[in-house]
Amino acid sequence: MSEAAALAHPNVALSKYWGKREGPGNYPAVPSLSVTLGGLATRTWVRFDAGLSEDRVMLNGTPADERARARVVELMDRVRSAAGEPRRALVESRNDFPTASGLASSASGFAALALAAVRAAGLDWDAARVSDLARRSSASAARSLFGGYVELAAGSLLPRREDEILAAHSIAPAEHLPIAVLVCVTTEGAKPVGSTDGMRATMARSPYAEAWLQAAPRMHTQLCEGVLKRDFAAMGVLAEASALAMHASAIAAGVIYWSGATLEILAAVRGLRDAGTAVFATMDAGPHVKVLVRPGDVDRVGDAVRALPGVRRVIESHLGEGARLTSDGRQA
Repeated sequence: MSEAAALAHPNVALSKYWGKREGPGNYPAVPSLSVTLGGLATRTWVRFDAGLSEDRVMLNGTPADERARARVVELMDRVRSAAGEPRRALVESRNDFPTASGLASSASGFAALALAAVRAAGLDWDAARVSDLARRSSASAARSLFGGYVELAAGSLLPRREDEILAAHSIAPAEHLPIAVLVCVTTEGAKPVGSTDGMRATMARSPYAEAWLQAAPRMHTQLCEGVLKRDFAAMGVLAEASALAMHASAIAAGVIYWSGATLEILAAVRGLRDAGTAVFATMDAGPHVKVLVRPGDVDRVGDAVRALPGVRRVIESHLGEGARLTSDGRQA
């Protein structure tokens, strides 16, 4: 096989990953738990071609910038090395949601790329090994290989080989604790500071970085317990606390992703909760807010957040599947 197409969904972390272990290999400094979002998708097509002198990377119909292209080529080089594949490749990827704006497009993008590239190269890797490949380019991408509730452990504190495998894994299927996620989109543009740069600045400059590294694993453990017990309220309280703690550590380093609309949505969520609705908020590295609700509350909460100033649109998402091959070919 010389070509393959794959589809992957972004994910939103309930317990946040923010910060990397020092050293090679792109290992997270803290564990994370995410849910895979079925309402948004990346489709990626890969074809190895002997006529190419270099990898060609297209993102949403236009050539990728040099930084994005370099990350793709790095993953492709790992696949070529493993498969003994000398050819360069054409890579085309499309998102049906805003790119590089804090909606986890790198998670779905590298998950879809990893799966498509591995299969196009003829490698018969299992999902765990593909997840590990995706993690090396984007740690959150490791989680988008799986559906439902997905955990990614922290990297070891001990010295390790650069090729040490660290893959995500599912701790519960979507039906174990059904929820809906209302993605409140506040801008269609890219965020000014990428996640990797934001993490690096936080770890280097924030007076609260060490407090975050100490608190995050405890919140993660408690949040996993809440999910396994099907305790939506416990999960929601901890998810909101994890997001606020992550952003507090970043803000103290001057890394501010929030906008006025972010604050409006957070205030509305608190108001709804005070009025008796079990609703909680979480945010990744961007201005958008993801609102966690029970399926029966989607319409009422959705109407409330759509009416807020600065909310451009609301994407209603169920918990989705893991990455998978598609038959769409170049239409991916």
